[in-house]
Amino acid sequence: MTPRAVLWDLDGTLVDSEEYHWQSWRDILAPERLSITYEQFLASFGMKNDPIMRNWLADGYTPERSRRLSEAKEADYRRLVAAHGLQPLPGAHEWLAALHAAGWKQAIVTSAPAANADVMLRALGVGGLFETVVTAEDVSIGKPDPEVFLTAASRLGVPAARCIVVEDAATGAEGARRAGMTCVGVNGRVALAADVVVRSLTELPADVFDRLVPPA
Repeated sequence: MTPRAVLWDLDGTLVDSEEYHWQSWRDILAPERLSITYEQFLASFGMKNDPIMRNWLADGYTPERSRRLSEAKEADYRRLVAAHGLQPLPGAHEWLAALHAAGWKQAIVTSAPAANADVMLRALGVGGLFETVVTAEDVSIGKPDPEVFLTAASRLGVPAARCIVVEDAATGAEGARRAGMTCVGVNGRVALAADVVVRSLTELPADVFDRLVPPA
């Protein structure tokens, strides 16, 4: 049987970490006399930190300042996760376990740093269900560039056409399209440009992954 794979985004797709990210960005930027709106924050989801910093810092951007603020923000985010824990989004554990049992290969494809992915997967207790984890450090260009998805497919040994991406952000859905992969969009706020769009993983039909990429 030709292998099939599901490539999972992490933040906002498998776990609701939005509030921790918002709190960390807000608290790290405040001493810099910088403020962002919640809408700006939401629009940054799925992007690597340096492009986010370029947008938010504008003329005040330098690579050194971007790196310093990004590292401080991510350290604060990990502190919040360690202190308060994380909860998987509805349906996440069930789908991960079911696909694993059915023989699908699975990977994490995230714009987050590796340290974040590690602490999140440990908090969720699902690390053993993934063959590989592709993070910000593994790629030179973030979503919507397809590099993160193609890297995961290469590591898994699965052709792009046999991969399904599950994403909550427009940048991720666009990256999946550019990679030549099928995409499941999960977002309760906006409709994503994906092959299947639902508000929650619990809304996905039981046979949806087999229909999108049939056994062969």
